Amino acid sequence: MLRIAICDDEKRCLTDTKCMLESWSAATSSQIQIDCFDNGDSLITESVASRYDIIFLDIVMPLLNGLEAAKELRDRDKTVKIVFLTSSPEFALQSYSVKATDYCLKPVAYEKLKEVMDDCTVINRQEPENLILKTVGGYQKIYLHDIEYIEAQNKRVFFFLKSGKVVEVIQQLYTFETKLSDSTGFFKCHRSYLVYIPNVAHFDNANITMKSGRTIPIARGYGKAFQDAYFTVMFQE
Repeated sequence: MLRIAICDDEKRCLTDTKCMLESWSAATSSQIQIDCFDNGDSLITESVASRYDIIFLDIVMPLLNGLEAAKELRDRDKTVKIVFLTSSPEFALQSYSVKATDYCLKPVAYEKLKEVMDDCTVINRQEPENLILKTVGGYQKIYLHDIEYIEAQNKRVFFFLKSGKVVEVIQQLYTFETKLSDSTGFFKCHRSYLVYIPNVAHFDNANITMKSGRTIPIARGYGKAFQDAYFTVMFQE
């Protein structure tokens, strides 16, 4: 499901944009959830608690304008798609400073909105499988093929990437287990570890060595199950 926010102080534009998005949803059989805001402050507050996939954002608003709101949103989330709503094309150039996906001239035409939504969904389908992680510094996207393994430490989870980078989230490991089933190439080799099998260099009954040289343990009794999972995944590869 796509989570979409619309932020516009003009009630008519807010309502019309919402109706057009619902029409697009019905026409494409796409599941969406829409939240509406009439000011940038309330949008930013809500985006801290729950992430949006696409934000339609009016540029000219009182107090916190759309560009200022977009900068705050972008600082916290590098991957959210921001689409500006504007009555003048002169703001188009400024939209690049916050890596906006697109902009729609008011009054928004359904064909333009449809084009924007179709482009956004195509981008999502073409991207490799990924996770959006809520870190201390904001939301961060990581691709599954870049993960070597995931380690739980108390109430924190650490993602060890091929690049050597480590991404920390304040969450528990079980929250990722349902997302990362065996079909994606992940295997729980120990109560504190999920390993991404395609990035394994070699293993024995006690340890797994990743392509980076990092080593993680296999829990007692998990050796045969891991071996079976390894050959199943690598044969599919």
